Amino acid sequence: MLNRSSQLLLSALCLSFLLSPAAQSQQVINGCSIFPPNNIWNRRIDTLPLDSNSSTYVSTIGASTRFHPDVGNDINSFGIPYNLTKAKGKILPSFDYADESDPGPYPVTTKLLIEGGTWSTVNGGDRHVLMVDTKKQVLYELYATYPSGKKGIHAGSGAIFPLNSNALRPNGWTSADAAGLPVFPGLLNYDEVATGAVRHALRFTTRRTNGYIWPARHQAGPQTTGYPPMGQRFRLRATFNVSTYSPRIQVILNCLKQYGMFVADNGSDWFMTGAPDPRWSNSELDQLKSLVGSDFEAVDERSLMVNPDSGQSL
Repeated sequence: MLNRSSQLLLSALCLSFLLSPAAQSQQVINGCSIFPPNNIWNRRIDTLPLDSNSSTYVSTIGASTRFHPDVGNDINSFGIPYNLTKAKGKILPSFDYADESDPGPYPVTTKLLIEGGTWSTVNGGDRHVLMVDTKKQVLYELYATYPSGKKGIHAGSGAIFPLNSNALRPNGWTSADAAGLPVFPGLLNYDEVATGAVRHALRFTTRRTNGYIWPARHQAGPQTTGYPPMGQRFRLRATFNVSTYSPRIQVILNCLKQYGMFVADNGSDWFMTGAPDPRWSNSELDQLKSLVGSDFEAVDERSLMVNPDSGQSL
């Protein structure tokens, strides 16, 4: 039987675990946890050391290049929407990259929200369709999605992620994102900002990249020396003064300090992605455009890796 001192020590240790950043860091949608609490997406990185190439990466992406929040109140113009769906009417899409895509089936219909706002547009950007089945805890994602025939769907690639698992894509496989990472966990979400804290990493793009590192699984486009690899994580510098920004923007800035953002795709430099929502104030989000590349730094996550084929973090 434990004595009083041992009981107090055990209680303190349990409380410390329950309140630790790793234990509390988790995105929840409609009661569905987005990956386990120890998943790398949910891991704070504000105390990690700098990557040895941090200054080079910031310079090549653009130290004076403005940060851009690709999120706003218009689904036709900003960000990537997502759908809360049930596993009904599942379809087996055809794929351009079938050898690196999960065959499905997917709960996709042309009634779902799609990036770009409309299914009928021929040239609609990346045309992601993101589907979250919160009951079964499964995330379905499609890239370059188009109607095919009477009721079919064709996509560039597709990936299915069990949200109660730390499993990564097979090494070398793409997903609906060039890095082989899921898209949805990296979106800035209005409801989270409204709670006063965003407790997961975000995603952003750079014009060029060079290879890939854990937890990314895939490289894409021309490989350019000096640019960051897919999966490289950046954070806002701890010394960046957030006090002059509106309360909602401070929530976003603190997320960028604590959880940072992953290089997830090739695209415009320093473009951070969110989910469009009519409640966003575009003029308020424009405050983020005052940030520049030199306000960020690359971090070294190697000490957090448990297994190169798992998203579990220490």
